Amino acid sequence: MNQSINSSVKPDAKPSYAPTMTLGMAQQRAQFMQDIRQFFNKRQVLEVQTPLLSQAGNTDTFLQSVAAQVTYQDRPCTYYLHTSPEFAMKRLLASWQVPIYQICPVFRDNEIGVRHNIEFTMLEWYQPHYSLADMAAELGELLEALYGYPIVMNHYRYVDAFMDFVGIHPLTASLAALQAVAEDKGLTGFDFNSVESSATNSEEDIRQSWLDLLFSHAVEPNLGHDLPTLIIEYPPATAALAKTALDKDGNKVAKRFELYISGIEIANAYDELADGQALRARFEQDNQLRQRHNLPVMPIDEHLLAASDDLIPCSGIAVGIDRLLMVITGANSLEDVIPFPSGLA
Repeated sequence: MNQSINSSVKPDAKPSYAPTMTLGMAQQRAQFMQDIRQFFNKRQVLEVQTPLLSQAGNTDTFLQSVAAQVTYQDRPCTYYLHTSPEFAMKRLLASWQVPIYQICPVFRDNEIGVRHNIEFTMLEWYQPHYSLADMAAELGELLEALYGYPIVMNHYRYVDAFMDFVGIHPLTASLAALQAVAEDKGLTGFDFNSVESSATNSEEDIRQSWLDLLFSHAVEPNLGHDLPTLIIEYPPATAALAKTALDKDGNKVAKRFELYISGIEIANAYDELADGQALRARFEQDNQLRQRHNLPVMPIDEHLLAASDDLIPCSGIAVGIDRLLMVITGANSLEDVIPFPSGLA
């Protein structure tokens, strides 16, 4: 054999067009998707498909929508790629009142990293007349189906996790105390207090910014290493489209939970708020905060607000498919479980 042929090419070299995901992982991903669909088919949950493009955007200050310039009826206009199928799915749920689920690509601008990509895949489902406890139980059953063995989930109050890893009570500590402990943990260079504000709730916004910073850096990395962990009873400022209630200590909290595995956020669930007027107030408050952060004001989804008044009692959950596949297979990065990350698309 002539060993000089192609001697300059390394055996493991890949052409520039090659995917970052191996064929073996692609086969695992295909089976993973099939198992998810089989799980919901057995439970008679209807698979739906909603538009990726919408005239409305997500008002959440920390979720940046990808804008698309389109021509509609011969007029140029701006649409937005959805950050989640939530708004459209709730319109279906209000009309049909049956359990529904969807697996689809979603888009969040300026999100690139080992665990982030501008485009990623989301599983979202809604169950009429489910409590958050019901939704947590069903999530556990889905995890068991995907892992292939029984799963025990840890339930951990936000307050308790924060006190264990940060050392102060997140709902009662002063702004000065939050800032001091952040600096003590080396989280410097942040000045949330300098954001200009004329809104009456500015102190709550600043407070939540410090809580988010501390939670993401000091709490999240410790979650879900021994058991998949549900963080429950979040601060009310994080309610988004969830209901609020009083916890056992009399503090107002959001009726929602997030799932963490191996220090990574995997899922986010709400006891859904069915009140169009209350949602409008939240969206308008979001847009005020966006203005203070020099972010574009997002058009509010009027169809969602109208549907919310007809929404039956329900809980809903969104699961990051790529991240879940990543932790189940032991992959080190999203690049290992998707073929073309945003930088190579």
